[in-house]
Amino acid sequence: MRCHVDACIGGWVLPYAARLGRPVPPWTFAVPGVTSISVDLHKYAYAPKGTSVLLHRDAGLRRPQLFAEADWPGYTMLNTTLQSTKSGGPLAGAWAVLRTIGDAGYLELTRTVLDGVDRLVAGLADLPGLDLVAAPDSTLVAVAADGSCDVFTVADELAADGWLAQPQLSYAGQPPTLHLSLSAATDVEGLLLALRRAVDAARAAGPVALDDEVVGFVRALDPATLDDAALDGLLAAVGMGGGADGGLALPERRGEVDALLDVATPALREALLTAFLDRLSRPVRGGGFDGGFDGGADSR
Repeated sequence: MRCHVDACIGGWVLPYAARLGRPVPPWTFAVPGVTSISVDLHKYAYAPKGTSVLLHRDAGLRRPQLFAEADWPGYTMLNTTLQSTKSGGPLAGAWAVLRTIGDAGYLELTRTVLDGVDRLVAGLADLPGLDLVAAPDSTLVAVAADGSCDVFTVADELAADGWLAQPQLSYAGQPPTLHLSLSAATDVEGLLLALRRAVDAARAAGPVALDDEVVGFVRALDPATLDDAALDGLLAAVGMGGGADGGLALPERRGEVDALLDVATPALREALLTAFLDRLSRPVRGGGFDGGFDGGADSR
């Protein structure tokens, strides 16, 4: 049996964190049973998107990843990735960034970002309205609202202030939270000020108000049988139907949409978001290159 560790973020931070003397839970091949680890270089290696690393415990485990096909009259196919043909540009860019920053540079970048995490956590302790969900091991911080506001409105207020934070829906009895990702470039003091302004505005506005009939409509949907008619009804209910040329009217604020998704089961959330993505990418007759969508290019 295999055990894969998706270390897309911590994979580049935690080794340096350990060298800086910070406590790091075991997660590498030193843990018995871990067979593969993936790391994204475009995150904390600060490289261009399009390059990631997949490590296997040994060459035998990597062997099935390699593909060769000679039983046909064309040239012999040999590929190392699912992507097959790919640009060498991102790889060259990643190599240049890694060589430029270097090992010592990444150690200092990690020191900077983790010091920022410490300042953010300390600042959150003095910010009424938000509670830290758990002490962070790396560079991701999750906060929940204390009941005086809701995280969906806080996220909208942050976006209006130029800060993008990812709302995370409730799950298995856990409340919805706000996902904050820090980097070595994050202005932590500026983020704390923006959070305070967002919480104050969210408290003044109150939680997102949902229509009981719309909530009932959502809860009655069956993810296995979700069709275009049901999606059309839901889009109309949240004001996202009837865009230009039959396209989508995307909202400027997403709090109500997130709040509605929050009352749905995970299976229904998946079905709704998949159906929405399908609808978003359908061509609209006469819409030109932008698909005739109303509401701009931000398709959050």
